[in-house]
Amino acid sequence: MILNSDISFILFCLLNPGFVLLISPLYMSLIKKVKAAAQGRKGPRLLQSYYDLRKLLHREVVYSPTSSGIMRVTPYLNLAVLLLASLFVPVIFIPEAPAGIGNIIVFIYLLAIERFFTALSGLDAGSPFGGMGSSRAMSLAAVIEPTMVIAFAALAYVLKTVDLHEMFAITSASAIPVSPTLVLVSISLFIIIIVETGRLPVDNPATHLELTMINEAMILEQSGKNLALIELTHSVKQTLLMAVLINILVPVGLSGGFSGGLTGGLSGGSNLANLAVSGLLGSALAFLVKAGLLAVIIGLFESSLSKMRLFRLPAFYMMAFFFSALTILMEVFA
Repeated sequence: MILNSDISFILFCLLNPGFVLLISPLYMSLIKKVKAAAQGRKGPRLLQSYYDLRKLLHREVVYSPTSSGIMRVTPYLNLAVLLLASLFVPVIFIPEAPAGIGNIIVFIYLLAIERFFTALSGLDAGSPFGGMGSSRAMSLAAVIEPTMVIAFAALAYVLKTVDLHEMFAITSASAIPVSPTLVLVSISLFIIIIVETGRLPVDNPATHLELTMINEAMILEQSGKNLALIELTHSVKQTLLMAVLINILVPVGLSGGFSGGLTGGLSGGSNLANLAVSGLLGSALAFLVKAGLLAVIIGLFESSLSKMRLFRLPAFYMMAFFFSALTILMEVFA
């Protein structure tokens, strides 16, 4: 006999990764569109990222003669890891998940695995650009990873749990969705989005200049279907980090009680089923709008800044560390 909670979690495992995978390229194009508009240009179409992925999927994959199996397996492994991470970040409804699914520490490790194998594949190609990008990425990761741990620790300290599902349930059920401490830690989360997705002022995803490349240098030797998977992985990573910030700061539309409606709809008649489906569509639409607004903010933020010098980037990271540490201190002495 399948319990209602099991049905809810099975639906979540199908819907959440699928929805994230479907919408992620849209926000890459939207950010490019906003940046182009800020610079007085027309910019790409909103669906351009989907066209680019389709084009790459039909192109031949070319490998460096010095590469090993690491370069071949990395695109598939990274996408699989990020899809697994998408189970930790509900974007439509919060299921009754088994213990451990949603643990924020495991989520950080999954992001670290993706970063590690991307850097490893950059080295594996034997290209000097790939080695340079991997070296820079790992040097900066040594600074941003402790900052990310402190930021998520502050989030866990404020909400009294290390489970992202429980965090989102608390914020969505709160009568006052925004508190001063959550605003402070949200600033840290926004900086983490900028850093982890390689955006200005940390990196410039639109350039191939030697002096500025970090992420682009690591994937420079990838081609065809492998490059499409890496680009898709990058967009999924951005969407997941955006979802964490959105569901903490503006949880409107995310339902913490969909499991009952869904299972009831599946077992108790067409009216309940229609109600459950309409609720899912409403939550999906709400997330699309909120994530779209955040993508616009990211695009405007990028347009207002220039690329920082490499050795000045730790100071930018320390802003996230400062706001996270301040959040913890405010909670301790409140």
